[in-house]
Amino acid sequence: MNIRYATPADAGKLLAIYAPYVVHTAITFEYDVPSVTEFRDRIETTLKDWPYLVVEDDAGEPAGYCYVHSYRPRKAYERSVETSIYVRRDAHGAGYGRMLYESLEKELKAKGIRNLVAVIGTTRDPEDPYLTNASVYFHEKMGYTHCGTVPDIGFKFGRWYDSTTMQKIILP
Repeated sequence: MNIRYATPADAGKLLAIYAPYVVHTAITFEYDVPSVTEFRDRIETTLKDWPYLVVEDDAGEPAGYCYVHSYRPRKAYERSVETSIYVRRDAHGAGYGRMLYESLEKELKAKGIRNLVAVIGTTRDPEDPYLTNASVYFHEKMGYTHCGTVPDIGFKFGRWYDSTTMQKIILP
């Protein structure tokens, strides 16, 4: 397993990881799968200021990725970022998410970032076919704490979803 910075050339393979989340889940509130060109632009834009990491499986193929962006544009938030992470569906439970986040935290500490914020789509329906709360449990295991939930804020697949905010402080 190898962790490295993403490159624009990774757009197609990373989009292949992301697209099933758009099409089949409410993990992302995005409705339409972006084009490879749009996804490449997102990678390039992020890399201008922030880490965009890829974890490769033993065969050298991307198994997941994570990145951050500024939490809010005002100066007072400059040491806070919002995190995003996606792991290939067939690679869940293999430790890739933990490896990505641990590497990301190391990079962000070196940049003087203090606060990591995860904004997570959540459901109150334990039988929801499009969303579980596995991301909340993963973030809890990674040391994030619950900050609040906005109910019924996202609408996808004819259902309303909550948005849960979690935070991890990585520097004093």
